Amino acid sequence: MRVGSAGQSHNDGAEEPMPRSLKPMLAQQGELPSDDSQWSYELKWDGIRAISYMEGGQLRIESRNGNDLSASFPELAALGQVYAEHRLVVDGEIVAFGTDKRPSFQALQPRIHNADARRSARLAEEQPVTYVVFDLLYQDGRLLTEKSYLGRRRALEALGVEKGPSCALSVRFDGPGADVLRVSKEQGLEGVVCKKNASLYRAGRRSPEWTKVKNIEVQEVVIGGFTPGKGRRSDRIGSLLLGIPQPTGGLAYVGQVGTGFSERLLAELRELLEPLETGRSPFSNSVPSRYGRAATWVEPRLVGEVAFGEWTKDGKLRHASWRGLREDKEPAEVVHEPW
Repeated sequence: MRVGSAGQSHNDGAEEPMPRSLKPMLAQQGELPSDDSQWSYELKWDGIRAISYMEGGQLRIESRNGNDLSASFPELAALGQVYAEHRLVVDGEIVAFGTDKRPSFQALQPRIHNADARRSARLAEEQPVTYVVFDLLYQDGRLLTEKSYLGRRRALEALGVEKGPSCALSVRFDGPGADVLRVSKEQGLEGVVCKKNASLYRAGRRSPEWTKVKNIEVQEVVIGGFTPGKGRRSDRIGSLLLGIPQPTGGLAYVGQVGTGFSERLLAELRELLEPLETGRSPFSNSVPSRYGRAATWVEPRLVGEVAFGEWTKDGKLRHASWRGLREDKEPAEVVHEPW
């Protein structure tokens, strides 16, 4: 398993304006490529996708759905100062590491749902994040999205962006892909992303030229309701009722999740869902009566993520466990991942 080498990028064309907002290129779920020679491999980071804009010593971080995340992650602001002489747009993932030193999406949750400056500063001390950078989209007057992935990576590696505080460079491997995937599984990581060396950066598009191969089954879902807890927890959420938007329209009920929550998270979810309560089910299909009878329905605006064991024959999630909210994604972006 060999690490890809660095190279240099040159600005040999007319200066191009710096983009103010770019949608990230997205990966499709699939299998490892059969021919390693045309592909590079990166570890799949379990965090929040974010594109950063650096100009005049200032840093602005934007989620994939256009939300400004800068106030939530103040420790990343110093990166703008490190590259004050440059104008850059980089793509990466904001990652929090758990006590086992592995990426933890759940550990990241308190950092996402916060815009208060004092609380953000305190949380940055309690649960710092790392910005793992893996692509360079613009550099000092040159838009790089029409360059190949390998060309962009070489420019990124030459820039040395990982030298910034709270920042790391996502390592690129030439393969074999099977070895990279095996190592990711041994280290308890989510999987790998296979990127075709010749691929352009297709902003806002999901392309098979980037393919994600996972070690665990994960599905994004839309919250359509919740059931109450039992006994002493009757004032808390017992389970969330989950759906996936259908290509033909409507939100299909795909199951419920009642595990993976802390007491703090349940309280935060209750606060977020209360203003969304409505009198009718948002699902286009039926919900089992054991959940539907006691359900509080909500407008389907919040996106979350679950890990699960398998899909049942009737299209329901089995053994689902809550991983966290995805405030970086809109309900319309949720798709049924291949299994």
